[in-house]
Amino acid sequence: MTMEAQTTTGKFVVPIGPQHPALKEPGHFEFTVDGEIVTGASVRLGFVHRGIEKGAEARNWVQNMYMVERVCGICSHVHATAYALGVEQLAGVTAPPRAQAIRELVAELERVHSHMLWLGVAAHEGGFDTLFMYSWRDRETVMDLLEAICGNRVHYSVNLLGGVKYDIDDKLADQLRKGVDFLEGRCEHYMKVVTTDETFVGRTKNVGKMSKEEAYELGSVGPTARASGVDRDIRIDAPYVSYEQFPVKLITDDAGDLQARFVVRIKELYESFRLIREILDHMPEGELTVKVPRRIPAGEAISRVEAPRGELLYFLKSNGTDIPDRVKIRTPSLCNWSSVVNYAVGHKLADMPMLLAGIDPCFSCNDRSVTIHRGGNVQNDWSWEQLRQYGIAYYR
Repeated sequence: MTMEAQTTTGKFVVPIGPQHPALKEPGHFEFTVDGEIVTGASVRLGFVHRGIEKGAEARNWVQNMYMVERVCGICSHVHATAYALGVEQLAGVTAPPRAQAIRELVAELERVHSHMLWLGVAAHEGGFDTLFMYSWRDRETVMDLLEAICGNRVHYSVNLLGGVKYDIDDKLADQLRKGVDFLEGRCEHYMKVVTTDETFVGRTKNVGKMSKEEAYELGSVGPTARASGVDRDIRIDAPYVSYEQFPVKLITDDAGDLQARFVVRIKELYESFRLIREILDHMPEGELTVKVPRRIPAGEAISRVEAPRGELLYFLKSNGTDIPDRVKIRTPSLCNWSSVVNYAVGHKLADMPMLLAGIDPCFSCNDRSVTIHRGGNVQNDWSWEQLRQYGIAYYR
């Protein structure tokens, strides 16, 4: 996939990637510059395609629960939640209230994990390695809490079709409260840094500004859009799991610059802490699962959730068997890339790493489809096994 914005011929082109110290995943960027000022920008994605959507067509509904978690390690729970909601919609079942509350609880813990990881990466791209080390050190706390719930620190595997695997007892609830109290205190320090540190403010204030109208036009989602005043959050607009019982307060900012994206995400951490406490204090009683048939009735379903980066959408199609006919995933990173290549123009080349990190990009989230041409107009659809054998032969 290639996107371009206001490219200018006859100027010097600076390539970044697909392998570059500033990129944690492979992506290729070309910035056309006039001196130090960027006059054009383009991005090419698709370097980490893993065939997950195609692979889902060769596995049953239960096996795919664990495959979709691998779309993104940082958003594994929310992918599994979106998938489970779609399958449950097709099957005509609803998970018990206690399971829905636990899904929301883990989703908010995952949001804390994601935002703190992003804070460190974004600070590192701007040369603020002290903030990077502090935030990643404190991030260990939320990873320990997630490990206490499910035994895993990244791919949590909390969800089942029809419910969840793990319960929250009183001892675990107290541990979660203590961890949240510690993290909330640390976030006060982070907020002070991003709003008062002279060097940090100089690198972020009025940098990469995007108006509310531009955010709508470019299709931005999540904290990137909310930092430009867009009042859109799937947890509020289309509540799922237990977000109706434990609602979210919308966090927005009208500045629309890079600093506002930091502020919005840190404020969202405070909101996640409040939600976690409220769920723990008013956890519904009852079972954790309901029975879901092995063969899912034929039909189509769309499920939408609010991932840490923004709206995540799943389209599922069943042909009445135990294997899905189609699993289509649209991730928030895909929606936010166009905003980067748009507001990069006019800024200094040195601002590009922080601007790229500002949307919290996930390259592997985008890369799920590939077309192989063997000369001429010949184009074939390959099975999962053919794709696998092609990869083995290519790297042999």
